[in-house]
Amino acid sequence: MPSDAPVVIEARGVDKTFSIPTHRVDSLKERVTRPLARREYRELRALRSISFDVHDGEFFGIVGRNGSGKSTLLKILASIYRADAGRVRMAGRLAPFIELGVGFNPELSSRENVVLNGVLMGLSRQDARRRLDAVLEFAGLTEFADLKLKNYSSGMMVRLAFAVMVEADADIMLIDEVLAVGDAAFAQKCLDVFREKRRAGKTVVLVTHDMATVQSFCDRAMLLHDGELRYIGDPEEAALRYYRLNFGGDGADRGPRPGGVPDVNVKLLDAWLTDDAGERVENVEQDLPIGLNVEVEARHDLESPVFGFHFLNADGVQVFGLNCTLPDERARLAAGQRARIAARIENPLLPGRYYVTCWISRNRSQGDLALHVLRLLEFVVYGTRPGPGSVSVDADVEVVVDAEVER
Repeated sequence: MPSDAPVVIEARGVDKTFSIPTHRVDSLKERVTRPLARREYRELRALRSISFDVHDGEFFGIVGRNGSGKSTLLKILASIYRADAGRVRMAGRLAPFIELGVGFNPELSSRENVVLNGVLMGLSRQDARRRLDAVLEFAGLTEFADLKLKNYSSGMMVRLAFAVMVEADADIMLIDEVLAVGDAAFAQKCLDVFREKRRAGKTVVLVTHDMATVQSFCDRAMLLHDGELRYIGDPEEAALRYYRLNFGGDGADRGPRPGGVPDVNVKLLDAWLTDDAGERVENVEQDLPIGLNVEVEARHDLESPVFGFHFLNADGVQVFGLNCTLPDERARLAAGQRARIAARIENPLLPGRYYVTCWISRNRSQGDLALHVLRLLEFVVYGTRPGPGSVSVDADVEVVVDAEVER
């Protein structure tokens, strides 16, 4: 997408606030007994001064956690909501795919709804009828063309709505969470459409939680959080910041476990992860070091204890492990005495969920366990570079191709 392409979507200072009732009057009794009761509302600022441009032919992603304002912004772009402040300018014919069933009449058949929606998207009635067969074929609903929509399943509705948007062949497509609904075959069909529209130079604005799609298709992406624009630019960076918001939360308020976790000879007081700055974290960013911290208290004398830690993937398969001893290998950890273990581990783990288990041998020569295998921590490694297996490895790889075989 050329950076000098004309702007087709211009948003400046967009604000949107909703009034949410603090008490819902749901029953007839409440309405009768309190007919003049004053309703109280609280304000929810869904969008706060959002400004951005989308260029002609750009595949533009909007990402953020639930409640960040993504869908609200898309509805303002589609003129479903009116902004409280700011302005939005659009250049070109628009096709929205925003909410299941929006613009459909459940009492009409899919055949009638397709024509109606085509007209609403700017097609003439003749053009809408001409594209009817293509819409129904794309949606796989030809045999249900005369069935009223109220009898459709949610999956059938999604396929129909998406097919109508695709066949409308508008200049700008607004798509909200299309990959979150439907089956695997439908999701693949959506991805094929994205590739086709990208090659055709169509402008697509996509709201999604699927960072792989953002990285694969988007020219730029925007991150929203609590109604504010936090980042706009490189899609890989937007995806990484999204992961940080989801998994990189502050774990500083996680104090020692109340009362500790007792076992036969050892009490586990606390276990936590830290980032490179030494701050407590609940999850770990890909490629950044892992700080593992454990605090235990001996319930009985421990002779020359060895502390072992195993890192397991979500399937319970051990990925790697490490052992450590007291500063003096022959030292004793007396009853009531505490030991604090801090390890800094280079992080080879690929994105995914992992667990840390611990065992402590009371005497290295005899190998008996003071603390039986215990799951200490559960955490997520987040990042934008997935791969096969659980770890990334450095390797020098050379590929040699023989000379072309004569035929």
